[in-house]
Amino acid sequence: MKFKTGRREAFIAYAPLFLWIGVIFYMSSGAGSFEHTSRFIGPLLAFLFPDASVETLALYHAFVRKFAHLAAYAILALLAYRAFRGSRFWPIFTLGLVIIVAVLDEINQSFNSSPTGTALDVLLDLTGGATAAAIVWIVLRQKSIRA
Repeated sequence: MKFKTGRREAFIAYAPLFLWIGVIFYMSSGAGSFEHTSRFIGPLLAFLFPDASVETLALYHAFVRKFAHLAAYAILALLAYRAFRGSRFWPIFTLGLVIIVAVLDEINQSFNSSPTGTALDVLLDLTGGATAAAIVWIVLRQKSIRA
């Protein structure tokens, strides 16, 4: 496959990727803090688990937030694959982008008042991105073997 060179094709390939990176950085600001997400996640968890204690609901909320890291970076990896699929080095570009965005995201969070930026979150982000990239790679490999 060749790189896409037309402006329209490049825009279609890269615009969703850049928009998603923007969403990630927006959520790493105060908008994605525990206090803000508890406004809608807290009531939902209380509805789903009416007999759970406040501590248990807080633990579930933390699990939801950590899963959001995995999911957000899995989506980032899928969009990066979509943008870089014209290159045979797309796995390297994809994982490199996931690492760069994850590190910048945690650095951005470290400047917020809520102390949520951690190296563990970078590892969690990388896990989500690497898992999605690995699944894409396996599916593509299976298709090429069958062909």
